[in-house]
Amino acid sequence: MTDISIKEFYKEILGENAGLIDIIDSQGNAELGHFNVFETEKFYFSGKKKSEMTYNRRLYYKISLIKGENLVEYADKTVLIQQQGILFATPRIPYRYTPISKKQSGFFCVFTKEFMSKSKTGLLIDELPIYLPNSDFVFQLNDKQYLEMEVIFKKMNQEMSSDYAYKYDLLRNYVLELIHNGQKLNPIKSAETTTNAASRISSLFIELLERQFPIENEAQVLQLKTPTDFAKNLGIHINHLNKVLKQTTGKRTSEIINGRIAEEAKILLKKTRWNVSEIAYTLGFDEVAHFSNFFKKHTTLSPVKFRN
Repeated sequence: MTDISIKEFYKEILGENAGLIDIIDSQGNAELGHFNVFETEKFYFSGKKKSEMTYNRRLYYKISLIKGENLVEYADKTVLIQQQGILFATPRIPYRYTPISKKQSGFFCVFTKEFMSKSKTGLLIDELPIYLPNSDFVFQLNDKQYLEMEVIFKKMNQEMSSDYAYKYDLLRNYVLELIHNGQKLNPIKSAETTTNAASRISSLFIELLERQFPIENEAQVLQLKTPTDFAKNLGIHINHLNKVLKQTTGKRTSEIINGRIAEEAKILLKKTRWNVSEIAYTLGFDEVAHFSNFFKKHTTLSPVKFRN
């Protein structure tokens, strides 16, 4: 699982048209953030069934109005969009998206947190119910609901080409209108078995853990250190993660994390000339004493004695 930035998103949908990626920079600046809206068929489908969007964390927000059968996998759930639906993606929750039917249409918009932070409503986007951890973000739409959402997207599309001085304020309002309409909807029930979901969560946890290693320089500091850190990144409750890992590995979440950190500590003590303080820092320990106690608990030796 990798992190996909807004620029990498453009590379994905524009392919060789790399020059068009400059629209990110020409639209505004880091202070203003970024927003854009697209017709799905134009960018993702040209009469052929598109391959799945892999299970990655996207570092931007995306609202997709979908017409066509699709499978969405996230956290411990797999949901099937049967005819038409809407998806509210957030950087907090990685997901995989697989088109099932060949014919796909609709709209989608992408935006950054910085873009929405300029909203005059004072709302913080991550505090809205639809973007809270463990919330559902894929919804089935009936014909009436789809048309209502489509009208908003068409207004967005039209506004992007206007020279109205306050067009980005208006676009923020359209985004909020989509979100508020979405929060009134009922989420689609998961179609996946508990066993399959547990297996996927376990695999993603191990992938997240291992992706942090090996530690290759003193500036590389461990970012995910606690069970809570991993649960947040996977978009599930810590209790659920503990239960899944206990079932699939026979170990508690903290046991797996601490065991891997201890193994990396041994490698660094044996293979590098870094001092104990530097190793402690890269492995996420604020105090050398805390690292020494941790290491001794897992090896019965102090870091210095192990190295010697």
